[in-house]
Amino acid sequence: MNDAKEEVRARLAIEDVIGEYVQLKRSGRYWRGLSPFTNEKTPSFYVTPERDIWHDFSSNKGGDVFGFIMEVEGLDFRGALELLARKAGIDLAQYDNRTPKDLSQRKNRIFEMNHLAMNYFQREMVKSKLALEYISDKRHLTRETVLTWGIGFAPENSQLKYLLLDKKFTEAEIRGAGLVGGRGGEMFRSRMMIPLRDGQGQVVGFTGRIIGDGEPKYLNTPATILYDKGRQVFGLNFAKTAIRQQDFTVLVEGNLDVISSHQAGIANVVACAGTALTRDHLKSLSRLSHNIRLCFDGDRAGVAATERAIGLAEDLEVKLSVISLEGAKDPDELIQENSALWQAAIERHTPAVDWVIDQYAEREDLATADGKKTLATKALRLIRNLRDPVDQEFYLKKVAHLTDVSLATLMQKMSSTGSATTPSRRILKPTKVTRREYTRRDEKYLIDNILAIALSQPRLRSVLHNLPDTYLTGTSGKAKYYLLGEKIDVDSELADTLAELEIVADRELDNVDERVLLLGYLRDLELSKLKARFEQLSRELASSLDSGGHDRVAILNGVVNAIKRDLNLLEKTGARDDFAGLFKVWDQRKEQNT
Repeated sequence: MNDAKEEVRARLAIEDVIGEYVQLKRSGRYWRGLSPFTNEKTPSFYVTPERDIWHDFSSNKGGDVFGFIMEVEGLDFRGALELLARKAGIDLAQYDNRTPKDLSQRKNRIFEMNHLAMNYFQREMVKSKLALEYISDKRHLTRETVLTWGIGFAPENSQLKYLLLDKKFTEAEIRGAGLVGGRGGEMFRSRMMIPLRDGQGQVVGFTGRIIGDGEPKYLNTPATILYDKGRQVFGLNFAKTAIRQQDFTVLVEGNLDVISSHQAGIANVVACAGTALTRDHLKSLSRLSHNIRLCFDGDRAGVAATERAIGLAEDLEVKLSVISLEGAKDPDELIQENSALWQAAIERHTPAVDWVIDQYAEREDLATADGKKTLATKALRLIRNLRDPVDQEFYLKKVAHLTDVSLATLMQKMSSTGSATTPSRRILKPTKVTRREYTRRDEKYLIDNILAIALSQPRLRSVLHNLPDTYLTGTSGKAKYYLLGEKIDVDSELADTLAELEIVADRELDNVDERVLLLGYLRDLELSKLKARFEQLSRELASSLDSGGHDRVAILNGVVNAIKRDLNLLEKTGARDDFAGLFKVWDQRKEQNT
């Protein structure tokens, strides 16, 4: 598929593709934006159009346009290729020699059936007075909304199956698309049909709302190779631009709530597709914004759903809040009364943990000991699973105020009721960071940062003289000699490396002490090398002890002890802004090697 890959690359500009997920701004030769993978505040995501690559320094990820789509959409390479090929208008079949049973071809067949089904349902809607009255008069959906969302009608005597058979689809294929049931009958009858779409707007299934009497009220396409209700976010393809612009998502319960909201001009609204909120739902939404406002029912089920959502959001660093409706059972009803009321409700959002605790408090008699104990037990169950100790302490104080119980008593209760499966987290005082701290990463990351500092700070390049040659090989070694002013041919590979180092330097050297930062990276690199060597020799020493090789044991024991001394020396240099201890370790090693 290399030909297909190159054709896709030629037709799509990487900054345009990534720009659908990340708000990019030009910065010299690069495009720059906030990482879609971490909750960062300072842009560290770079796109280099001239080389068709991207790099995210906050998560240390990078690659080409295919790698980006694989990361952001959770796809394998084949899935990313199919998505980008559709975007570029390329038919992959011309590049594919595999059989018609190939998964991608089966997906394409279902996409085609769903498109034909959507057109069929729309034609049937126009013919039905019952459907038009329900959609227009009762649901108040405009002609433009109906066309935009592809809304239609499945009549009682639906003939969709026979239409698809005439189009040369087999009954097995139609069943695989979820358009007929297990016995071959039509899946949808007497229902208003709403297409379910993927993030690119392709129809992956349908939800049908009964018109008149009948159960169930809503019926969704069963699971298919295209449709997974645990991942499907209804309306996301229409909402993602507004979500990025406003930096928050409104998540409601009903599909019609979403459509009514968009019709009213409030477009950053989506829904789960007829199922409970899952981690995959939140993960998809967090790629666009880490701020999510839930609009669930205020009953016990809604409170429980919100509490589960808080637990899921903690792992993804999503900031959850809750929208409360006054005088309406759902957003659709509120919008029909006045869309301004819905906008006002969205702006009155409450942090999710606050909302849940307040709901618990309303349901208990806080004038009694039992009521206070019940509230404390429920609230501590929620607070225990918060990751941030500042959040924990804040909400403990809130519960202490509501129950008139001391903070110390609540902390003791939270600690005593922790379990092995949900361990209580110790409340820590927040620490003040006075400068950017380096973190220990893999050796390539450390070497890239050492070279980047040397590139941007000529006064510090002399340090590279002391860096052992064995630490830098290939292009990294060429970069070292280039920075030291030695004559060396600058080939395309080295030029690319230097361009990447410029990006690293732009990100790392923002209001920091370059000497301290460089020392940190050098120490971490040396510690990594020493510890790897220490572990290797320790294994050899243990093996020699077992085999009785006393001479080898004596030699290895001496080397291991020498590495221990080097490690101790390096640890002591941590508080000093110089490189003497580091260079001493390197000089000793050179003497040992000679």
